[in-house]
Amino acid sequence: MALSEKQLRFLRGKAHALRPVIMLGQKKGLTDNVVAETLQALRDHELIKVRVRAAQRAQRAAWLAELVERCGCVLVSRIGHVAVLYRAAAPVPRLVLPDP
Repeated sequence: MALSEKQLRFLRGKAHALRPVIMLGQKKGLTDNVVAETLQALRDHELIKVRVRAAQRAQRAAWLAELVERCGCVLVSRIGHVAVLYRAAAPVPRLVLPDP
């Protein structure tokens, strides 16, 4: 799913007030349970924030890339340790994106 810059800007604005609902830790990293919880959160909310607790930037980027791939979602933005993910609800999306 490719989103236009206008749609990404819209989603970043919606995500500004959100709090992280998924926490990726340093000890266990990206596990199957974290992926399952992320999928559930995306089903429930469509737009979520994820906090990644890795010291190295490369490790954070690798975990986020794998999470995005395994969940089939879009990385809207990433600032420091916090990333915003989006996946439209299957039958009818709740968030109506602006036209590209």
